[in-house]
Amino acid sequence: MDRSTESHKESSGMLRTMRLGGSGKVAAAICATLLLAACAKKGPGDGMDGAGGGYGAGGRGGPPGSQQDFVVNVGDRVFFETDSTELTSTARSTLDKQAQWLSRYPRYSILIEGHADERGTREYNFALGARRSQVTRDYLAARGVSAGRVRTTSYGKERPVAVCDDISCWSQNRRAVTALQGSAGY
Repeated sequence: MDRSTESHKESSGMLRTMRLGGSGKVAAAICATLLLAACAKKGPGDGMDGAGGGYGAGGRGGPPGSQQDFVVNVGDRVFFETDSTELTSTARSTLDKQAQWLSRYPRYSILIEGHADERGTREYNFALGARRSQVTRDYLAARGVSAGRVRTTSYGKERPVAVCDDISCWSQNRRAVTALQGSAGY
């Protein structure tokens, strides 16, 4: 038996305890402090509640008209059901906000990236991603975003944001992302 662990028999079974030396106790205390700090609730006056010097709608997301403002306050992605290009009501709501934001800040052009989950062939998923980016482009165009400001591309299943063999990951990867591209030439 090594000096750092000790086994004790109890009526409920085997219990292992770890003996920590001086540096181990310090490391454990630091970890505990960091965990507690990460769980701490933000309160008034901490700059996170929208009161005072915050940016954007609700005080979050960077200066108005910035890429951070777009991502945080509007949303840069919409999600799709399995093997679908149909926009959900949530997706349409996000795209409506994108169209409004883009009309306020015409200096940006956009690239709409279509993505798919890992299931299916590479070729099929590139085509599905392309259709997703096109339906997103068409929706924004119908809401007044000039076609000259929009490009589309597909990454198929090549750029997942979540990697696992589960529906929770697949659903995050079935998406279209609106990426701001700087000046649209206006």
